[in-house]
Amino acid sequence: MPTTVALSHRARVLAAPGDRHDEILTPAALEFVGLLAAEFGERRRELLKERRRQALRLAGGSPLRFPMVTAAVRADPAWRVAPPAPGLTDRRVEITGPPDRRMTVNALNSGARVWMADFEDATAPAWENIVGGQLALLDAIEDRLDFTTPEGRRYRPVARDRRPTVMVRPRGWHLDEEHLEQDGAPVPAALVDFGLYFFHCARRQIDAGAGPYFYLPKLENRYEARLWNDIFLRAQELLGIPRGTVRATVLIETITAAFEMEEILYELREHSAGLNAGRWDYLFSVIKTFGHRTDFLLPDRAKVTMTAPFLRAYTELLVRTCHRRGAHAIGGMAAQVPSKDPAAHAAALAKVRLDKEREAEDGFDGSWVAHPGLVPVCREVFDQVLGDRPHQLDRSRDDVEVTPADLLSVRRVSGPPTPEGVRANIAVALRYFAAWLDGRGAVALDGLMEDAATAEIARVQIWQWLRHRVVDRETVLTVLDAEVAALGAEYPWAPLDDIRSLFERTALCGELPQFFTPDAYGRHLVRHAEERS
Repeated sequence: MPTTVALSHRARVLAAPGDRHDEILTPAALEFVGLLAAEFGERRRELLKERRRQALRLAGGSPLRFPMVTAAVRADPAWRVAPPAPGLTDRRVEITGPPDRRMTVNALNSGARVWMADFEDATAPAWENIVGGQLALLDAIEDRLDFTTPEGRRYRPVARDRRPTVMVRPRGWHLDEEHLEQDGAPVPAALVDFGLYFFHCARRQIDAGAGPYFYLPKLENRYEARLWNDIFLRAQELLGIPRGTVRATVLIETITAAFEMEEILYELREHSAGLNAGRWDYLFSVIKTFGHRTDFLLPDRAKVTMTAPFLRAYTELLVRTCHRRGAHAIGGMAAQVPSKDPAAHAAALAKVRLDKEREAEDGFDGSWVAHPGLVPVCREVFDQVLGDRPHQLDRSRDDVEVTPADLLSVRRVSGPPTPEGVRANIAVALRYFAAWLDGRGAVALDGLMEDAATAEIARVQIWQWLRHRVVDRETVLTVLDAEVAALGAEYPWAPLDDIRSLFERTALCGELPQFFTPDAYGRHLVRHAEERS
């Protein structure tokens, strides 16, 4: 593999060595990651400060609008993003999941067109998971990946020409990687996940007929997209890879990013692979941003469907924006887990089919599933709409007109929280926290494959309901006691005090933490070498 400049920026590993870690944490790879951190770390810090400033402005009553300073970008009909890269023309069904060895094999054998290897919401960022995920991706591209079950059954990926295209989702800008240090500070987690994969696999993926492709999570504005674009340019330059080879799909999963979709595409246009419509993270962002206002009070999350007017406005604007600029629009997650019970299985597939039919009819070019068993139904729905076409970029959706008021019309989704909704949010947050602290970022709960986004929306809904006194604190504490006890009976190994404390710090507090992950990571998942000795 190519090396970078003389070793002067090498990131320092603070964790204890692990099996085969030296194959990923090579001197040249650590130099590459350290150089990216040195060049872009300060810009990232300034952008995080701007996030806080913007949050304060919105909390203080400043209106959220389409930016006036970029009106010319939105009005110019001429610019378009780069054409689809090899392997990204047809994306009618995409599967997501953590890049552990088992999921990597399952995803590559799923029949999906794209696999998003998720280092973010579906991965608990224990150091072994981060390096192990990089090893799984490297082994997959090198055709040496396999997985053996505890019962001794061995699985390997299908032939390369039958595998989905791989896209990697690094962690968000708000997270640090405490096991790598550059110039005395933790390396931004996003640069660790991007940099290690890019260094080891970019050239290999190009040689295999694809390329280094990414999903970018939780961006809040065009400046954060511009930072990623500059990182792509520098990374390509350092490794001698042609400009524009990198492609990235941005998840529009924050309310502020929904007001800058065109600007985000514009900033990334030579590296853009479109936009994706999230769900739980988007609702999570709405509450974080406007949870202090009574007109943004949401009912039980199960009642907030994608047919809600403000979510319809968001998804239709996303499709229109993408197709106007020649970019793919990718739909949201189907999280159902197929059941062994025939009736439950049929009901789950019916829900998935209805959701994917809405997306395909709205103009989306593909959509997400969380389980290989859902690939056939998603593919069938998009086959019926697309036929032999790889996408429907020709559907311009010029009929769509969305105003800021449409995107913010949350008050039209009304109704008080129910006792069942309170209990469901507390139960799923506690159970997800238990799995996450145990090192699992994707976990099946009540028939759904849940990740960090579910825990986030669950805990901030409790916070919002308490703030506006539509649920009293005594009720929440009573339910919390019962659910902690139930969790202990279900998972005797679970650290109940840690789990309860995490919930109290992130849901029962006065000032809402922006994410549960930084605090939980620092308290529970960071293991420096000196701590192990």
